[in-house]
Amino acid sequence: MLHNVILVIHVLVAIGVVALVLVQQGKGADAGAAFGGGASSTVFGAQGSGSFLTRATGILATIFFITSLSLAYISTQKIKPTSVVDTVKEQKVDVPVAAEKPAKSTSDVPVSD
Repeated sequence: MLHNVILVIHVLVAIGVVALVLVQQGKGADAGAAFGGGASSTVFGAQGSGSFLTRATGILATIFFITSLSLAYISTQKIKPTSVVDTVKEQKVDVPVAAEKPAKSTSDVPVSD
């Protein structure tokens, strides 16, 4: 049950990280900024919208790593190491034995000279 809850959170956080990374604008991505346009990204101030999106991405990335480690830990705890001798069960299989024909001896085979 706990494994499924963490897995759902993990997938949702992964989708959130991908969405936030795609929404963010790279440094120097504006064509106007490359050619000396000083008014690029002035809607969000001089720093742009990077502080909120960067902070949200960092938080989601931290949650993603925590859920990854939690899933790995839970997955290893489900399988209990056992001895090979303990896992092998003796099985009695009743196989009917077919009537065997007596093998021909080499003395019964005619030899041609």
